[in-house]
Amino acid sequence: MNLEALFRDKPLIAALMGVHALTIVVGLLWAATRRKGFGNFGILLLLAAFGINTAILATSWSAAGRAPIKTLYETLLLYPWCVALVTMLLLAMYRLKILIPFSAVVSLAGLVYAVMKPDVEILNLPPALQSFWFIPHVVTYFVAYAGLFASFKLAILALVKSDWRSERSGFGFEQYAHRAAMFGFAALTLGIVMGAIWGKEAWGDYWGWDPKENWALVTFLVYLAYLHLRLVRGWQGTPAMVVLLVSFAAVVFTYLGMSLLPSAGGSLHVYQ
Repeated sequence: MNLEALFRDKPLIAALMGVHALTIVVGLLWAATRRKGFGNFGILLLLAAFGINTAILATSWSAAGRAPIKTLYETLLLYPWCVALVTMLLLAMYRLKILIPFSAVVSLAGLVYAVMKPDVEILNLPPALQSFWFIPHVVTYFVAYAGLFASFKLAILALVKSDWRSERSGFGFEQYAHRAAMFGFAALTLGIVMGAIWGKEAWGDYWGWDPKENWALVTFLVYLAYLHLRLVRGWQGTPAMVVLLVSFAAVVFTYLGMSLLPSAGGSLHVYQ
């Protein structure tokens, strides 16, 4: 899709992409100068992006007659909303303004990918997905992905600036990365539990060993291993942050890599 068609056919998405692009610039200026004005402007842009993204999801919901979280394109519009939500929570709790440009980068990248592969038509939900659990299960998973992305970017910052400490709490990036990982892991666990309950209702089994289910389990186990390793002497600090960086690869593959598996062709879990 060219820029002219994007602005004509999807003005809200075009506006959201523009806000995220501006947020990256403002966030980098704040990181370079630490001027309060840049920081506050970055927060306002984050709030604006969240509002526009909410309007996009609401409009899509109205057009489709269902929650717009079924296809890859739709989830690429949902994920930036979840990233902004988690970033706002971390800002409210810890004032981590440094996360704003990181969040804008991944959100803009997802939106660019989305507009390159838009849905040709609105798809109806198959009967198995017409369940109460559809919305909470999927949204919880994407909130988990956003939380684990937050731990990923904080782990990068912990490795780059290992001596940084917050004036407010005394925590370093490692402690914040660990807290974000615990939040993401808790949401991931909740998503798996809801999926199992849904599976029992829809197919008669809590677990069907679907490729996406298997990789969701792999992601769960990888982060469970991180949480346990961090309690072992010698695994705090740099080793723990490296494990967090590697662990996020499981999240990316579970979300975007399933179509590469030959066994995933008939799965309802795989985003096409």
